[in-house]
Amino acid sequence: MLETPKKRSTIFLLVIRLILGGVFVYASVDKIIHPAAFAEAVYNYQILPDALINLTAIVLPWLELILGAFLILGLWLPGAALLCNLLLITFFGALVFNLARGLDIHCGCFSTSQEGTSNLCMCLYLIRDGIFLLLGLYLLTRIFLRKSEAFTASMNEQL
Repeated sequence: MLETPKKRSTIFLLVIRLILGGVFVYASVDKIIHPAAFAEAVYNYQILPDALINLTAIVLPWLELILGAFLILGLWLPGAALLCNLLLITFFGALVFNLARGLDIHCGCFSTSQEGTSNLCMCLYLIRDGIFLLLGLYLLTRIFLRKSEAFTASMNEQL
């Protein structure tokens, strides 16, 4: 039996959800286990005021875990996709900002290790995060387009 374009699109969206959800869950684990080391990674970015560093180091990994689980399980997809994209934009922006400033820091994305990274590694991180962001934006637009199409269809039925 041939797959329809709609079925292929649904499968593609599922794969993107699973990839991004897995990335967010995987990224959260080391940060949850080592909150002090992650706080140091957050501090090294020199973006947040000192008063927000510990709060960010504790809340962010759990938010990543929950959003990743929501994407994997297909729960509250519009909100989960929106928040994931906001986080991805923030992460991407922080990397660009620190690359522009020439800071030698470890991104803290998947590990709380404190060793610095070369500009080449930072560029590779940017490419990686850019790909994640493109996937996230595609997922977000498809989710909201489907919601819009469903809303339009229900409005047409009522008329």
